[in-house]
Amino acid sequence: MGGSRSRWAKPKPLIVDIKKAILTAAGKHQRTLPLQTLVDRDGVPKTALSILLEEVQAAGLEEVCVVVSPGDEGAYRAAAGGWAKRLSFVTQPAPLGYGHAVACAREFAGRDPFLLLVGDHLYVTREPKRCAQQLVEVARLEHCAVSAVQATHESKLPYYGAVGGRLEAGQRGLYKVDAVLEKPTPTEAEQRLIVPGLRAGHYLCFFGMHVLTPLVMEILADRVGQAGAQGGVQLSAALAQLAGRERYLACELRGRRFDIGVKYGLLLAQLALALEGQERDEVLTNLIELLALGRR
Repeated sequence: MGGSRSRWAKPKPLIVDIKKAILTAAGKHQRTLPLQTLVDRDGVPKTALSILLEEVQAAGLEEVCVVVSPGDEGAYRAAAGGWAKRLSFVTQPAPLGYGHAVACAREFAGRDPFLLLVGDHLYVTREPKRCAQQLVEVARLEHCAVSAVQATHESKLPYYGAVGGRLEAGQRGLYKVDAVLEKPTPTEAEQRLIVPGLRAGHYLCFFGMHVLTPLVMEILADRVGQAGAQGGVQLSAALAQLAGRERYLACELRGRRFDIGVKYGLLLAQLALALEGQERDEVLTNLIELLALGRR
């Protein structure tokens, strides 16, 4: 993320440090996914939740709040292993949207910036620094909210929120966000989310990981109040407002996200972990044998 800035153009710092993380796991189709067991890169069986908490720890954060559905706290404490006593929990009493789930942790966040993760994504990178650590370091350097994004084919737009913007001058993989849409159609994306330099048919879709400022919680609280008890509140809509009120960036990280909630998502995440692990050669040998059997 190299590059220089004019000292006259330096923005007012919105983030100085990040010490807290919020992990959402209350969605109807999401709540059991972080409890699934995988084998990590070192060959150790762990829950997806434990792997995510290691991601948080690698970023240097110690305070973590998990947003769960009513009655799920016990299962999550059991799945957290050694982290169990250090976690805070809040419940989302009704399924009123992802933004509503984040807003449930407003008291935990207070007036501090925070790292936000979704419980149904896992992250794999070949870099020494994990994905969350990369993102937190960018947010600290840029002193503003930053969402991780990944160039994604338009066929996957129904699964993700996406952003449009322009490359920051002198930066690589860092974009000034101008627009945010939740699960746009290809036509909407082509009209509003074009990012110069991306391959045709690809858009910057959310990675499932953000560093956000206290203003996001204020915006969400307002939207929850406006939506009422029956309304749904989406984070993407709040981030679209954020882009119009303060500096907000998107960053392509050196790594990949794996949505374990989609078909074969858990399998692909497991393969990715295994292929980055110490037993890569054995895994590859077994995969080749399976492919050979499939051709008979």
